[in-house]
Formats: sequence, C-alpha cells, structure tokens
Amino acid sequence: MGGTLRKLSVAAVAGAVAAIALIGCGGASADAPQQVADGITQNDAALRQAIDAWRSAGDPPSGPPPAEVADRAADLQDQIAFLGDHPNLVARVMPLLSGSVRAEVARLFAARRALLRLSAGSNHKKLKLGQRPPLADLVGFYGEAERRFGIGANYLAAIHLVETKFGRVVNNSVAGAQGPMQFIPSTWRIYGNGGNIRDPHDAILGAARLLRANGAPGRYGPALRAYNPSGLYVAAVTQYARLIGRDPYALYYLYTWEP
Repeated sequence: MGGTLRKLSVAAVAGAVAAIALIGCGGASADAPQQVADGITQNDAALRQAIDAWRSAGDPPSGPPPAEVADRAADLQDQIAFLGDHPNLVARVMPLLSGSVRAEVARLFAARRALLRLSAGSNHKKLKLGQRPPLADLVGFYGEAERRFGIGANYLAAIHLVETKFGRVVNNSVAGAQGPMQFIPSTWRIYGNGGNIRDPHDAILGAARLLRANGAPGRYGPALRAYNPSGLYVAAVTQYARLIGRDPYALYYLYTWEP
C-alpha cells in the first residue's frame, strides 16, 4: 500500500506544479498554493500516524522503518525540495499551513537551503551507501553522550544527519573526513579517545567531546564552527537540532531520509 500512496502523492504534487505553471497564463485558479499546502498537511498527519504504529512495537524502534513511514517521510523530503525549487511559492504556501506544520516546514526549508548553498560549487563524489544502525542504538549513543558530556542529543543527531544521513553515506569526504560523524584523522586523534573513527558509538562520543571542548552546551554556535567553520553549516545543523528538540516525531522521519 505504501508504494501506491507514494505514487498518488507524486501525482498530486505534479498536478499542483502544472496548475502553478498555468497561473501566470490565466489558465488555472489561484488555489494551486492551497493544493500544495493541503498535500503537505495531509502527508504530515499520515506520517505521524505511521510513526506511531512503528513505535508501538518498541520505542525507540530497533527494526527498520516500515514502508508507510519510509514512503511518507520521502514524500515530505520531496515536498521540501519542491518548495526549494519554487521559492516564489513559499510565501504563498506557508500562511496556509497550521502553526505546527508551518514551523516544521520552515525549519526544514531553511536547513535545506543552507546546505545547498554550502555545497554549491563543490566537487561531488559518487556516494557509497551502507545500512544505517538501528535507531534504538543511535538514540542510546546520543543519550550516553549527553549524560557524559552534557551535549544535547538533538545536536548530535543533527550533526549525524547532516554529515552522513545517520551513517547511510559511507564515503570519506573530499577533504578526507571519515566515519559516520566525518572526522578528519588529525582531529580524531584529539577527540576520539583511542576509539574507532568508523564506529557510530565511538564517533558520536568523539563529536560530543569536540563540542564540549569548544563551548557547548553553553554556546553551540562556536562549538559547531569548530566542527565546520561555515556559517551555513552552523545554520543547517541548528535548524535540524531545534526541530528534533521540539518535535518528538522529527528524529523518526529524518532518520529515513535519503542522501
């Protein structure tokens, strides 16, 4: 059923795109932004219901996301990308969303925009993909790091998302950074505490040590700049971290997002 729903959602977005394209020619009503907003709202509600079902067997889940979660999360990712590709539409769609959905979409939109600007002009390598560790394991690692070093689990999860989509991407970076949290080996020697740079548990703890040594949790901005000096990187991680910290569903769907 998930595949069928995804096809319907893609078709709905395509229809909205066609309608929006015709507005300037007088061939469509001004309801096209409403169609986009309705699609986002309906998918968001269905996504949260699917996450609840996934969590019902154990929270955080130790098994992979069911197709309904993965499909609905992918639809949300596509919807954010669609808004990013049609920036003139954003100001017309956002007021049509409810407060909580509008705040969610605004953060996702801003994070994506920052990351696109950050990567503009970069040499992109072909991605090598692997299997993410179970979400239950990752939540445990973030929690351990928070207890030991005081670094918010939401910030560690946001870095993990931005760096490798929670371990889905297994390449070294073009700059030579390695592992799920993308450490340069020389930096790892300082913060890795003798651990394995490619082990998610060790890498998450290493990230917490780095952030702690550079001002977090009191000042996350400078700490994130020590991780990556770009203000765009800091902006993207901060948007995701704040979303994860405020929306109890965010980590579950972001975990499924593809590179």
